[in-house]
Amino acid sequence: MTAQPAQQEPVTVRVFTRRFGSTPRGARLARHLAVDRLHAWGVPYGSDLSDALAVIVAELAANAVTHGRVPGRDFELRLTHLGAGVRVEVTDTHSGPPYPGVRSARSLDEHGRGLVLVEELADRWEVLDGRPPVKTVRAEVDLPRGGAGVRPR
Repeated sequence: MTAQPAQQEPVTVRVFTRRFGSTPRGARLARHLAVDRLHAWGVPYGSDLSDALAVIVAELAANAVTHGRVPGRDFELRLTHLGAGVRVEVTDTHSGPPYPGVRSARSLDEHGRGLVLVEELADRWEVLDGRPPVKTVRAEVDLPRGGAGVRPR
C-alpha cells in the first residue's frame, strides 16, 4: 500500500495597494480605505482586529505624512491578507537620517506615541530601508486562532 501525500489547503493571498498624497487628508483616506478593504476581506467593521489595524494604518500613514514627506512625492499603503494574518506596509520617501527607533514620549509631549501604539498592537513590525531615499514600515497582526472576529469569505 502506497501512502498518499497529505492534501494542503490552498492559501488565498489578497493584496490592496494604493498611493496617497502626502497630506493629512491622504492619511485619513488611507485609514478609511484600509478598514473598508479589511471588511471586504472578512474583518468586520468595529471588531477588535479591524480597530487595531485601523490604528496601525493611521499611525504609519501619519508618520509618512509628517516625517517622510518630500514635496511632490506620495506615500504607498499596501495591505496583504494572508491565511494567518494581515500585513500593513507604508512606504514613503524620506530625506532625513535613518529611522531612530521607538522612544518614549514625555507626559506633556504632543507627539511621539504613534510607534509605541504600533509596537503594542502589532505582533511584529520593522523598518525596511529601500534604495535611498525610500523606507517602508511593515507591521503584521496575526489573525485569532479559529478566525474569531473574522467572517469567512
